[in-house]
Amino acid sequence: QVQLVESGGGLVQPGGSLRLSCAASGFSFSAFAMRWYRQAPGKEREFVAGVSRAGGRTNYADSVKGRFTISRDNAKNTMYLQMNSLKPEDTGVYYCNTNLAGLGDYWGKGTLVTVSS
Repeated sequence: QVQLVESGGGLVQPGGSLRLSCAASGFSFSAFAMRWYRQAPGKEREFVAGVSRAGGRTNYADSVKGRFTISRDNAKNTMYLQMNSLKPEDTGVYYCNTNLAGLGDYWGKGTLVTVSS
């Protein structure tokens, strides 16, 4: 059974940092690219960052470039999102995602990030 479990969210002041984790199980983690998405209150879910199977290639939404860093540890079946210089507009629920060819998209339940003073 495929499972993606996010953690690490919380309340942080503007300019602060958080590190999110996504623990994966039930599939061959190192064989698939992984992504982070987020959904702000009242808005649609949007892409944040993606990482290739081995972790050598990454891509980011323009809104987070230079502030967020995506990475993965295939030995631990875990993906990370280091978020620095957080802004109030980064507030939202952050989701872990992967697409398993032939089986479709899988999502975690999300972790809430609130950036507020």
